[in-house]
Amino acid sequence: MHSMVRRPHRPGVKARSLRPRQSPWGAPCPALATARAANYYPPVSSASLPASSTRRAPLRIAHRGAKREAPENSLRAMARALEHRAHGIELDVHATADGVVVVHHDPVPRARTTRSALAGRAIASLTRAELDTFLLEESALPERIPDLAKVLELVAGRATVYVEIKGANIEQLVVDVLRGCNSPCPVHSFDHGAIARLAQLAPELPRGILFDAPPADVRASMARTGARDVWLHFTLADAPLVEAVHAAGGRVIVWTVNDPAEAARLAALGVDALCSDDIRLLP
Repeated sequence: MHSMVRRPHRPGVKARSLRPRQSPWGAPCPALATARAANYYPPVSSASLPASSTRRAPLRIAHRGAKREAPENSLRAMARALEHRAHGIELDVHATADGVVVVHHDPVPRARTTRSALAGRAIASLTRAELDTFLLEESALPERIPDLAKVLELVAGRATVYVEIKGANIEQLVVDVLRGCNSPCPVHSFDHGAIARLAQLAPELPRGILFDAPPADVRASMARTGARDVWLHFTLADAPLVEAVHAAGGRVIVWTVNDPAEAARLAALGVDALCSDDIRLLP
């Protein structure tokens, strides 16, 4: 996800290996049922929220993995987030020209390539083989942009994988990967139209909508998209908005929270999850 426009630019706002289970999306998925039983998807309602003194601490979500310890959205960052016992891992996806869903934030690879003719080209214009010539810039070790399927294989149900759709018109490709159902995988996006389309393609898939400006009518946006999760920039979260989402049966996930005092404020508001560049800072 990107920060709000007024925040400075970032300084430094399925695949062949995952075969579909016997259950189609219309039937219960075993991994999803297991995740729900393990409280990856805790139910929320305004009537049942406990008092602040006994309220469950927000879930901790690693923003693009443990990005302060390894290149963001890399397999090493995901593995490190699991070592820190993250409840969830948030990542971004695009698709290559030959239909492979890959994990990267920017539309143009922020990586160096061994083929100069490919430099500056968008992921959507590159084949998977061409993308393999790129090495992540922040990595001291050779590391390539991973497939979403490889990340799911690594996580293997140990955390919820929150997939943010970045690429245009890739919803079906994303659904095809997630039908492997190795991990519980909600999908969210700033493109609310993409989330509405996803609801038609895979109604069993939990969905979320992102906001980097105050929503005009958050309950209407949730209804239009069938979204359960409302992802708010941390500056937007206040009691009335949190209460409105909970009253609609949804959850509030706040990003990007890197200050312990801010995390405490948000936890006191009753948000359901905090997304951070370093989950060690969270309660």
